[in-house]
Amino acid sequence: MGATIKVCMGSSCFARGNAKNLQLIQKFLQDNGLEADVELTGLRCCNQCAKGPNLNIDGVEYNNIEAGTLLDILERHFGVNK
Repeated sequence: MGATIKVCMGSSCFARGNAKNLQLIQKFLQDNGLEADVELTGLRCCNQCAKGPNLNIDGVEYNNIEAGTLLDILERHFGVNK
């Protein structure tokens, strides 16, 4: 495993967009052949509910993540050019 993505699954983050973000991350990893190289896990709560939805990629915390922003972050982080 090279990279780690941690998605906050607390009720606030999940309701505010991480339910969709999780699906988007899974599709991105699958489409780019990264499933074996990336550990995708959930967190109970990041204690940053007001800033959610939240996620963490290799120790970098991202807040207020929406689908378009998330794709940009994933493409940049994993060096994928679309």
